[in-house]
Amino acid sequence: MRPPVIALSIVLATALAWAGPSAIVRLSEPAYAAGAFTLTSPALTSQGGLQAAYTCDGAGTSPPLTWTAAPKGTKGYALVMDHVPPEGGHHWYWLMWGIPAKTHALSANVTKIGFLGGNSVNQNIGYAPPCSKGPGTKTYTITVYALSGSPKLPKKSSASVTRDSLLAAISGITLEKAVLDVTYER
Repeated sequence: MRPPVIALSIVLATALAWAGPSAIVRLSEPAYAAGAFTLTSPALTSQGGLQAAYTCDGAGTSPPLTWTAAPKGTKGYALVMDHVPPEGGHHWYWLMWGIPAKTHALSANVTKIGFLGGNSVNQNIGYAPPCSKGPGTKTYTITVYALSGSPKLPKKSSASVTRDSLLAAISGITLEKAVLDVTYER
């Protein structure tokens, strides 16, 4: 019994040595299904830009979203819209959790589904429209997480729920995520 275990260990060690240290990082990432879970929005221009209506230059309403092909076992969803500015860190504009499993779309300016968290722009509950300060195009990432259970978060909207606390609450129950990058330039 020992020789096959030793042989397998040698093969794995050789493969990891050949692939380099990045292979170790990839091994620790969650294994999501290959592109099945998809997030889209009619609020985008043909080039992937966010229409002004969903920014501080327009009405500032949250964009409509639709997702398809959620994984089996999905009991609900959570949502994060964030941006990494050039100086680092994260700015977050929209947090939601408690979205029912039967939901596969959010209308523009949605408020009656799930719960809303705070945002880093004005610390209020709900969507804060991107305002794209500084020159150049900015990329904002919208992520919908398919969850296998309910996160341990308040059962009501709360400004005390931050991006980090939401991600920590769903880390052990995320089945898969669907990501949509949108851009905006003022």
